[in-house]
Amino acid sequence: MSTETATRTPRTTLGIPTRYLAVASLLVLLGAFLAVLYDVTNIVGRRDQFVLLVVATFVAATLVGKTLRPVVALTLTLLILGGGFAAYILSLPESQLALLSFDQLAADSLALASGLSVLRLVAADVWALAVTPAPLFLAWYFAVRGRYGPAVIVAGVGLGLFVLTGDADGLLTLVGVCAGAATLGFDSLDRFGSDGGQLDALTVVIATMIVVAATVSVLPGAGAAPIIPNSGLSDQPTVEASLVSASDNIGIVGSISLSPEVRFEVESTTPSYWQTASFDRYTGDGWVRTGNTAPYTGGRLDEPPGPSRRIRQTVTPATPLDAMPAAWRPINVEGDVASDTLVTSQGSIRPGRSIAAGENYTVTSAVPQYTAASLRRTGTDYPEEIRDRYLALPDSTSDRVRQQAATITADAETPYDKAVAVERWLEENKEYSLQVTRPEGDIVEGFLFEMDSGYCTYYASSMVVLLRSEGVPARFVTGYTTGQPVEDDRYVVRGLDAHAWVEVYFEDTGWVRFDPTPTEPRQAAENQRLVQARDEGEQGVDTNETRPETTENSTDSTDTPTPSDSTDSTDTPVSNDSNESNIGPGLGDRLGITPPPVGSSQSDGGLFSTTPSRETMFVWFAGLVGIVAGARRLRLPYKLWLLLYLAFQRRTGHPTADVLRAYDRLERILERTYRPRRSGETVRAYLDSLSRVGVDSRTQSLGGLYERARYGRGVSREDAKEAIAIANAAVRSRLPVFKRWGR
Repeated sequence: MSTETATRTPRTTLGIPTRYLAVASLLVLLGAFLAVLYDVTNIVGRRDQFVLLVVATFVAATLVGKTLRPVVALTLTLLILGGGFAAYILSLPESQLALLSFDQLAADSLALASGLSVLRLVAADVWALAVTPAPLFLAWYFAVRGRYGPAVIVAGVGLGLFVLTGDADGLLTLVGVCAGAATLGFDSLDRFGSDGGQLDALTVVIATMIVVAATVSVLPGAGAAPIIPNSGLSDQPTVEASLVSASDNIGIVGSISLSPEVRFEVESTTPSYWQTASFDRYTGDGWVRTGNTAPYTGGRLDEPPGPSRRIRQTVTPATPLDAMPAAWRPINVEGDVASDTLVTSQGSIRPGRSIAAGENYTVTSAVPQYTAASLRRTGTDYPEEIRDRYLALPDSTSDRVRQQAATITADAETPYDKAVAVERWLEENKEYSLQVTRPEGDIVEGFLFEMDSGYCTYYASSMVVLLRSEGVPARFVTGYTTGQPVEDDRYVVRGLDAHAWVEVYFEDTGWVRFDPTPTEPRQAAENQRLVQARDEGEQGVDTNETRPETTENSTDSTDTPTPSDSTDSTDTPVSNDSNESNIGPGLGDRLGITPPPVGSSQSDGGLFSTTPSRETMFVWFAGLVGIVAGARRLRLPYKLWLLLYLAFQRRTGHPTADVLRAYDRLERILERTYRPRRSGETVRAYLDSLSRVGVDSRTQSLGGLYERARYGRGVSREDAKEAIAIANAAVRSRLPVFKRWGR
C-alpha cells in the first residue's frame, strides 16, 4: 500500500487491522462484478479462459501497482478496453457486421444501459472476455496503492453496468452495494479513527444502500428486478402479460396453469404451427434470443435453402398481441403493422408495437418441403454461424447429460436419426404434467435425471440440449399450435394453444420442426381445462362458431406429423405444415415465461398472506439496524429521556429529593438557554448573574430552596411543591430550546 499508510500505526476494528477489512470488502465487490461475468462465460463456453484472464489481471496489477504512475495506468486501461472492443467487433459474424453502423452501436449501447442482457449479444463470449481486464486491472491497481475510493468507483461502475443490463440479480447487487459501502467506511476508519460515531454513520449508509438497492429499479425498463416487489408479495405473472409476451428471454418455472381465452383467428391456405420466436442460447435455467432486430422494409425476406411451398395466412387478433404468429418461414408481411414489423436474426418476425384487437395482418410463408429420406441424406458441413450459435452449451453442462445423449443416439448414424431417437425417447420415458416442481440448478439435467414429468418447455429444452451434445444444431421455438378449425381454411387459436417445440437444422433444407411433447396426455389436460372454463361460464373462451352447440368436437385428436412420421423407405413429402388442432397452454402458462411486470396479481389474504422471503427479511432487518444506528448517531434515546425528565415531575413524598430534582431540571434548562454553571461557581452566584439577562426573582428563589435542602435545615412538603412549580414554569416557557439538545 502507500508509504504514508504503511508507516503509521495500523488501526484495528474488532482486533482486525482496519486496512485488511477494507481490502476484504473491496474483494467482495470485485467478486460480485466477476460473478456476473463468470456466469456469462460459463453459459457461452469460455469459463476456463475467463478464470485464467482474471488471475493474470490480478497478478499484473499487483506487480505494477507500486511503480506505475496513475496517468500511465489510466492510459493502459483505456488501451486494454479499446483492444477488447476491437476484438469483439472483429468476432461478429458477417451477417451482423453487415448491419453494423455508428447508429447501431449507439443503439446497442443504449439498449445495454436500459435492460438488454449481455447474453443477447451474438458474441457474448468475446464481449465478456473483452470487458473483464480493464476495470479489474484499474480497480486493483488503485487498491494496491491504498486508494480505495477510486477502486470502489471503478468496480462499482463495472457492477452497475450489469445491474442496468439485468444480468446482476437483486441479491448480487445487494452484496456489491454493501461491500462498496463497507470498503469506504473501513478506509475512513483506518485513516481518521473512530469514536463510535463513525461506525454508526457507516451502518446507516450501508443500511440505506441495501434498502434502496433492494426496492428501487435503476432505470425504467431496466432488467434488474427489485428484491422486494413493488406491490404485495405475490410474484405470479398475469395471464394477459404472459400470453402475448414477445420477450427475448424465457425463464423456466415450475407448476403452470392454462388459459382458455381466444387470442386470435387465422385464415390460412394450409394449417400449420404459428411460430412467434426462436431462441438459440441456453443458460441452464432458460433461453435467450441473441442478435439484433432489423426493420422490415417490404419485399421478400430470405427463403429456406431447399424446396418450399407458399402458404398465405391472415391473422386477426381477438385481444391485443405483442407477437406476430406466423408459419415458418415468413417471407412477406402485409397490413398496417408491416411498417412496424421487425425481423430477428433468427428469421422470425415481431411487431414493433402492440397489435390491436381486430387489426389483421397477412403473412406469406415459404414452408420447407422435405422427406425423411432426403433429411437422412443431408451432410454435417454446417455454416460457421450455425455451428457457433446452435451447437453451444454452457460449460457447466454435466458429463452425464452428454453420456445420456450418446446412449439415446447410440444406434443413430445421421443427424436426422439422432433427432428422431431423442424425440421418441422423451415421448416414451417422461410423463406429461402441468404440476411440477422446478429443479434446482440446470433445468435439463434436473428433468432428465430427477423429474418424472414435465410440460413442453422441459421436453423441448431437453431435446435441444441432447442434440447439441451430439453435434446436431437445434433451437428452442415458441408459438401456437394450429388451433380449432371452424371452416376448411379458418382456425380459432386460444391461449391454450401456445406451445414450445424444437427445430433442427439440415443442410439444403433449413430448419425442420420436431415436437417431443407427448400428444395424447397434453390434449387431455387441455380439453379438460376448456370444458371446465365452459362449465364455469368464463368469458372469451369461444366465438360464435366454436360454441359446443355449433360444433361437435372442440379439438382434433390427430397426432402432429413430424419428419419421423414418414416411413424410412419412402420419399413421401413431409412439411412443417400440420393438419392437427391442439389446445395447448398459454404462452406464459405453457412455457413458464415470467413476463415484465405489466401487472401483478394480489393474493386474497392481503400483503402478509405469504411468508416473506429470506432476502426480504434481510432487507427489513438491515433497515431496522440502520434506524437503530441512526438514532444512536443522533442521540435520540438520550434526547427522548431528557425530554421526559424535564417535562414531567411528580412529588415522591421526599421533599429534599423533590427539590434537588426540581433544581436540576431548572439548571439544565438555563444552561441551554444562557450558559452552563462554571466550575467553582455557587448556585446563588450563578442565578444572580443570570438575573441580568432575564431570570426573575421567583426562579432565583428555587436556588435558595436548593441550598436549604442540600446544605441547610431541610425543606417542607410545601417547599417541594413550590420548587416543582417553579421548575415546571421554567421548562414550559423554554420548550423551544429543545431543538438545541445534544449540541
